[in-house]
Amino acid sequence: MSIPPKKLEDSSLDSALRPERWGEYIGQTPIKENLRILIEAAQKRKEPLEHLLFYGPAGLGKTTLAHLIKHEMDAQMKITSGPAIERVGDLASILTNLSPGDILFIDEVHRLNKMVEEVLYPAMEARSLDIIIGKGPAARTLQLELPPFTLIAATTRIALLSSPLRSRFSGGTFRLEFYTEPEIKDILARSAHLLGITAAESALMHIAKRSRFTPRIANHLLKRCRDVASVRGNGTITDETAEEALKLLDIDAAGLQSEDRRILNILINKFSGGPVGLTTLAAASSEEASTIEEVHEPYLLRLGFIERTPRGRIATRRAYEHLSIEPPRVLFR
Repeated sequence: MSIPPKKLEDSSLDSALRPERWGEYIGQTPIKENLRILIEAAQKRKEPLEHLLFYGPAGLGKTTLAHLIKHEMDAQMKITSGPAIERVGDLASILTNLSPGDILFIDEVHRLNKMVEEVLYPAMEARSLDIIIGKGPAARTLQLELPPFTLIAATTRIALLSSPLRSRFSGGTFRLEFYTEPEIKDILARSAHLLGITAAESALMHIAKRSRFTPRIANHLLKRCRDVASVRGNGTITDETAEEALKLLDIDAAGLQSEDRRILNILINKFSGGPVGLTTLAAASSEEASTIEEVHEPYLLRLGFIERTPRGRIATRRAYEHLSIEPPRVLFR
């Protein structure tokens, strides 16, 4: 059955393009197969799904997987994030308002504070909530029983999660991998159909190659190409309009943005290609170290433009070649 184009006036681009069934979700095949088994087994036992943890770079579909699980389990899902749960009382309010079979999705779970995290342990294991009332010798503990529920957590920085919290995700911990260019192209074709966009297959591949192997970025680039095609063309995304849109966004043939190239240039020209420590590189580029580590570095590493060594980051021969800079012969023999 044909799917009509979606209107975006009342919803964001990401949510409008979010798959609602397994057949619509492209990529991450091993994770999908594992989740299908977990869901079917839980449904046969007529029990809630076990707690799950998803991790990996931003934009790969962690939230989308949570929504798919919600649809497959026919459950209600409450959504929050680690920074939003500031106090134990905030978590207690959320947990006590859950109904049997509900799913609680916590994004950026690595940003939970330790006191809140410790209250979460018995909630996940024993479905009980231990609240301390009062202070000092007069303090007493109130234990509240919680309904059966599933916690799905997502993080981009699993190393910041404590070992006790990680061990309590009994359903499994799953790493989302970057997508391949053909997978991104298929995602773009689906998105173009849902948005009512006419695009040449070769144009979609142009976009896929600049998407940093990330569906969220690919969909945003598709929207920008649609705008250029609408304003400067006949509404159809061709190779020419796609290239024009990507040029306007200052995205080069390898998918590098201006900030990526600036970091590489600083590494090569200011530090002779490295090695240089992350904090020094951040100071030289006037960028947050966490931004370099979480946003720019994963893609540069995947392309083989930089390497991480015990002494710091170094630029590779491929980085020199991409920026058309003659590499020092003493470094690359």
